[in-house]
Amino acid sequence: MQRTRRVLEEGEKIEVILQPPGGRGMTFRPKLMNLEPNREMRWLGRLFMPGLFEGEHIFELHPADDDGTRFVQRECVRGLRVRPLLAMIGDKTLRGFQQMNEALKARAEEVNSQ
Repeated sequence: MQRTRRVLEEGEKIEVILQPPGGRGMTFRPKLMNLEPNREMRWLGRLFMPGLFEGEHIFELHPADDDGTRFVQRECVRGLRVRPLLAMIGDKTLRGFQQMNEALKARAEEVNSQ
């Protein structure tokens, strides 16, 4: 499937579809907080209302010693309902992000080999 590419801008909302393995899919629209081409993308997502559950998701690219690139993905969560929500979705969400990382790696290696 061919997708149209467009330039993203800081401050805009993007659509993210999270489909953890063995879990129900969820669509959310986080706000892009930082975009540095070839370095970092950061978004802030909220569930329901500010202060209840917020997650800042960070994707970083760092030069590696082997002339490659090291990819770092992390998330900082905060809010009143962090513990109960993470207990419900934690393991499945982690597996979903691991699968996303593997797919991203395969795609980057495919593009690099062309």
